[in-house]
Formats: sequence, structure tokens, C-alpha cells
Amino acid sequence: MPIPAPNLYPPFNIVRLSHVELSVTDLDWARAFYVDTLGLQVTHEESSSIYLRAMEERGHHCVILRKAPRASVGVLGFKVWDEQDLDKAAEWFQAKGRGVEWIERPFMGRVLRTTDLFGVPLEFYSKMDRLPPIHQKYKLYRGVRPLRIDHFNMFSPDVDASVEFYGEMGFRVTEYTADEETGRTWAAWMHRKGGVHDVAFTNGTGPRLHHTAFWVPTPLSVIDLLDLMSTTGYVTNIERGPGRHGISNAFFLYIRDRDGHRTEIYCSDYQTCDPDLEPIKWDLKDPQRQTLWGAPAPRSWFEEGSVFDGAELRESKLKAQPIVAP
Repeated sequence: MPIPAPNLYPPFNIVRLSHVELSVTDLDWARAFYVDTLGLQVTHEESSSIYLRAMEERGHHCVILRKAPRASVGVLGFKVWDEQDLDKAAEWFQAKGRGVEWIERPFMGRVLRTTDLFGVPLEFYSKMDRLPPIHQKYKLYRGVRPLRIDHFNMFSPDVDASVEFYGEMGFRVTEYTADEETGRTWAAWMHRKGGVHDVAFTNGTGPRLHHTAFWVPTPLSVIDLLDLMSTTGYVTNIERGPGRHGISNAFFLYIRDRDGHRTEIYCSDYQTCDPDLEPIKWDLKDPQRQTLWGAPAPRSWFEEGSVFDGAELRESKLKAQPIVAP
């Protein structure tokens, strides 16, 4: 299917992605991984949850780690422009037949909870507690020195349908992978904040979260993290990379925690804020779409992801397969 034209005047104004809630089975292990190793900063901590932010972020949190009997993803969060946009968002989701509710969340103002077309739990807000800046407190920098949350990537059973749904909300396609045999979209990258993506969709059994990504200063940050992980007991948590994507041109590394939640460390993509920016098309069989240097991804990268609370899994009908590492 052709990529739909961008909706430059959406029904409500999403500023950017904001936060993710991850259910983990061992909170102490998760703290050592996300705080002591990756370098995210603790903003609140209690017996059953830990709130984290990255170095450039002024909002209270971008990650919530919550202790649970099984691993899952509780919600993906997005910031809207103002309180009126929250009400407009509620009207839009209701018109789409998606249930909406207003919920209480620590450290946040009004929060709208709903789901996307495949049941991914979403929440929208305009106000979150603001914290003092720490981006120049260099003694706090450690691990990979994460500066900010960058994007979510999700497995979708129908990428074309996901692109249409999120496109109506104002997300714009920057790059996409087409399956030339069927004419369908195999993957797509969509943005609100002016980078290559806030959300991306990859064909597969879904909905599931493929990964959450964090922006870092330079590729050298990735090398430092690899050295740290390989000498502190985390070498088996390194899944893929380092490398440079063809799509997005970003330098990357993929790592996974004990519960299988995948994190991408990411830098060096490009600006996309022009409203007339044309999407870049890639062929599914192009070996440079995955990695500019030609190295394919492992099978786990195409098949494994984190389930969303309350979302029923559906198998994709598109069986096209990219190049997979042996």
C-alpha cells in the first residue's frame, strides 16, 4: 500500500514520546542494569517501583520500572501541547471506538489512558513534574551517558494499518521498508519531534514492544558501554551491534535485560522537521537497510519482543522475510 500523505493539521497536538513503564521480575537486578550500568538517573524509588530520567530531561521520568510476577510493558506515554489537546485526544479516541479513562499517576497532571487500534496501552498528558537540570553535572555521567529517550519500536501485525492510525494523529513517515512482491509496508518510521522517529513499526506477531531507544552523545559512548558490560557480567546481554543503520543513518547498539526488554542505544540520525520532507523508501531485500555496512540482524531481533498488558497477540499475515544472520 502507498504511504498516506502526512496529516499536518492533526486533531490534537502530540509534542513527542515521553515514557515507558516496564514490568520486571527482579527490581534489584533491573536497578543495577538501568542505573548503575546504563547510567539513567533515579528520580523516585520505593519497594515496588523505580522512576528514572536521562541526563538532558527536565520531566520527572522517562522510564518506570515496576516489580511484577511476569515481564511486560504497562504503557507507552506521550506528551501533548496543552490541556485542551488532552480533551481533543479523548474525543478522537472515543470516535475511533477506543475506550478512554482519566487516571491518577504520580508526578503527573491529568492523564488520559486509552489504546491504539491493536490494543497497545497509551497515555497522554500535558504536565509532568519538572526537575532541576542535571545535564552539566558531569560527575553523574556514567555508563552510556544517556541524554534522552528517543523512540519506541513496536511489532505490528499490520504495519500499513498502524501507519494509517498514527498518521491520523499527526505522526509523519520519514523512512519505510516496502515488500515489493505484495506492495505492502514491512516497516515504517514516524516522528513528531523532528528526528527520524518517535514511533516505528516492524512487521511481526503483535502488538509487542520491540525496543525503547535512548539518544547518546557520540558513538564512543557506545564503545564505553560495551567495554563496561563485557567486564562486569553483562556480555550475554549484548544482542546486536555496534553498527550503523542504513535506515535513519544512526549508530546503534541493542542490549537486553534479564526479562528480555530490549534497549537501543542510538545517535547520529538527522533532522526531519520540514513539513514537505519526502519519505525514503527501502527494499526489504536490500542488505544495507538493516546495517549500512551490510551485516544482517540476528533472528532474535525479528522474532522476540515484550508483550503489552491487556493486548491480544495477532499473527501477521505478511510473511515476507528480510535477510537474517545465520
